[in-house]
Amino acid sequence: MKVEQKGHTTIIKDTEGNLSAFLEKIQAQYHSFKETNLILDISHDKTVTLERIAEFVSISEQHKANGKSFVLVAEGIDFNEVPEDVLVVPTLLEAHDMIEMEEIERDLGF
Repeated sequence: MKVEQKGHTTIIKDTEGNLSAFLEKIQAQYHSFKETNLILDISHDKTVTLERIAEFVSISEQHKANGKSFVLVAEGIDFNEVPEDVLVVPTLLEAHDMIEMEEIERDLGF
């Protein structure tokens, strides 16, 4: 797991390829980055399925309830089939763009 801080956003990259272990580590260390926007980069794992992405719903909802953005970066999935409770994009650039848009919406009161 590689953690990088960019301003108001924490980017965490799965470096082991074990999505279950990665999610467990995120949940165990959640207190460390609950005050920042969060990007979880699982893009190098080409075996990610919609069922696996659905495992991130509870942490996504918890993070959004704290007034922060939560974005998953994944490739090779049908983005139209992703659960609405989890924001998934194909690149880190798009993840940063989505966080910027969500921050603007929060500032405007949406």
